[in-house]
Amino acid sequence: MDGYIGLSLLVDRESGRCIATSAWESEDALGTSTDQAAPLRERAAEIFGGEVTVERWEIAVLHRDHRANEGACVRATWVKIAPDQVDQGVEFYKTSVLSQIEELEGFCSASLLIDRAAGRAVSSVSFDSRAAMDHNREQATEVKTASMREAGVEELDECEFELALAHLRVPEMA
Repeated sequence: MDGYIGLSLLVDRESGRCIATSAWESEDALGTSTDQAAPLRERAAEIFGGEVTVERWEIAVLHRDHRANEGACVRATWVKIAPDQVDQGVEFYKTSVLSQIEELEGFCSASLLIDRAAGRAVSSVSFDSRAAMDHNREQATEVKTASMREAGVEELDECEFELALAHLRVPEMA
């Protein structure tokens, strides 16, 4: 499809939760693809035996240390932020949080997606393996807790996933 630049699939085999993300060159490309992608989403829901929920997020930050290999895992944290504080939150993530996340053992990449209108954001941090993600859980939680307190955001959810598919050709933005 015109304007398509990538796809990723996160899987939590215990809960059955899957998150498929697609990336697009522009808002126009995303809009144009909506009708074309609907049958693909429906077929995926059929194959996975679940329901589809579609959300639109803006990629605010993407930083890769290196490409994810087989066995990579992701810790995703969703937060609520005042809509008028989103830009400040993005800057805080870029200038303070990202450098701390990069120091975690087995760090692979990090992204921050935002929904400006709803005042929501999700940070996803990928690691080379489940062992690396498990090993730094305490340190990562300390970084998260301190950063959320300083940024004035509220945690909505946190989940850990296998990175089942990583085929994003999105340019680095951080």
